[in-house]
Amino acid sequence: MHYVYILRSEKHPDQTYIGFTSDLKSRMADHNNGKSAHTMKYTPWEIQWYCAFQDKTKALDFEKYMKSHSGKAFASKRLW
Repeated sequence: MHYVYILRSEKHPDQTYIGFTSDLKSRMADHNNGKSAHTMKYTPWEIQWYCAFQDKTKALDFEKYMKSHSGKAFASKRLW
């Protein structure tokens, strides 16, 4: 499976991160252990939302949408 996910920083709740992975547990560990340059200064992170896809291309397309202005507006209105 391939996952698109939204994280929220536990210490800085205004900070969110949208990502893609094929191994959600491992990727969360990477984020919380400072192995991602984009998320290391806002650790620890918690998963706010995720969606699983069987098709990698569809997952990557959805991640791209979620990072767009329209996708961020959708997420803030519908996902939390």
